[in-house]
Parts: sequence; structure tokens; C-alpha cells
Amino acid sequence: MSTITGSKAVITGGAQGLGEALAERLAREGCDVLLGDINQEGAEAVAARIAADTGQNVLGAKVDVTSEADVEAFFKKAKDSFGRVDIAVSNAAILIAESITSADAEKWRAVMNVNLFGNFLVTKHACRIMKEQGSGSLVQISSKSGKKGSAANSAYASAKFGGIGLIQSAALEMAPFGVRCNAVCPGNFLDGPLWMDPERGLFRQYFDAGKVPDAESLEDVRAHYVNQVPLRRGCEYEDVANMVVFLASDLSSYMTGQAINVTGGQEMR
Repeated sequence: MSTITGSKAVITGGAQGLGEALAERLAREGCDVLLGDINQEGAEAVAARIAADTGQNVLGAKVDVTSEADVEAFFKKAKDSFGRVDIAVSNAAILIAESITSADAEKWRAVMNVNLFGNFLVTKHACRIMKEQGSGSLVQISSKSGKKGSAANSAYASAKFGGIGLIQSAALEMAPFGVRCNAVCPGNFLDGPLWMDPERGLFRQYFDAGKVPDAESLEDVRAHYVNQVPLRRGCEYEDVANMVVFLASDLSSYMTGQAINVTGGQEMR
């Protein structure tokens, strides 16, 4: 039996990709889950599928993490539906890769708005509930780009650096109330939709932005990133899910304010 069986969990950015995989893993571990996403139809469809596959109470809801009214309503729905929130996974994020000298200012601001301000709102409203109940685990999905700058990716890296500062600050404030706050810093999901989409994926964005100067094709961009990893593979959703389950559980009861790398050795700080 999992150490989080019976827990009540929420996750943002859950309608696809990593968020969908994390929501499913939490349900398979025996959690009831409220899955939020700006794409309400997608969130509800994913929730219905996971509920049917696992037998858990899995709900889908619309949440725009840049709207405090949305985030507050999302956590109210979780409290009303489950009675408490034991685990909150702040996962929603966007990425727009542009050179710092040519980046569109409004696109740069949009990345910060979702990835940093959105993380703040999720942290605020998760911690309110957890503080009141005297327990809980908040897990922020950060990135290796929260530990090291990223060329042609300054908005994303800046937001992720800021997110780690946010999680450390929250950990200090919430520790007296039995609430733990940690972050996971994944490596590159080279086989996921964020990278593989032929028109908007990161292989295409990074190639077009000249992030890998010697690359003559998308395959060259992929090889560049694989070769940066000592374990010579991209990060997989299950790698991150294993760490999220650990941080959500009592197995990590003496850990708070940490930003844990899951990068195959690519980032060691």
C-alpha cells in the first residue's frame, strides 16, 4: 500500500503531458484528485479517463493560474469535494523560446505571469488550506533551468529561478504549521509533446532561435540535448512522478524547502 493512499490531491496544468501523467500516478497511488487546467474540456476528459482506469474520485475543472479568482475557486472546489487538501502539485507552465535581444516583451511577461505569478497564487491558496488543517505537502514542478541560466530562454529560466525562491520562502513560513514545500527540477522531456510538436515544440523553437548554433536539423538539436546527460537519455514522466510521490509522502517528512534535481546527472547543483 502506498504511503499516500487515501490522500486528497490537486494538480494544475493537468490536461496533457507531465500534468496528466502526474494526476494519473497520484490516482494509481490511491489519491482522489482534482485536476485543473485552462482547457476545461481537456481537464474533464482526462479526469474521466483516469477515474475509469483507477476507480478513484478524479474531477476536472477549469483554472487559469494567472487569475486569483480562478485559483481561489479551484481550491474551494477541492475543499468542498474532498474535505481537505493533503497534496498540491503546482505544475502549470508555458515556454516561449526567444533570444534576449529580440524577445517580445509581452510574450516575456506572459511566461513570467504563468510560471511565477501563477505559482505564487497556487502556493498562496494551497498553503491557506494546509495551514488551517495543520498538514500538507506542496510540490512545485520547477526545472533544471531554475538552477542554471538558459540561452534563448530567459523568461522561462527567470521564472523558474524565482519559483525556487518562492518555494523556499513558503517552506520557512509554513514549517511551524506542519506544511512542507518542495520543488522538483526535471531535465528535458525529449519524447514529450512539449518537445516533439513539429510546429511549436521545443526542438523546433530552439532550432529556429539558434539555441544550438551548429544544428542543421531538428535531429541535431535532439542529439545535442541527449549528449548533455550523463545517463544519455531524456527525462521521463515516471522519473518525475516517483519524486513527486516521495515528496508528497511521509517518507520525506524531514524535507522542506528543497529543489530536487531529476536530470540524469545533467544538473548537480
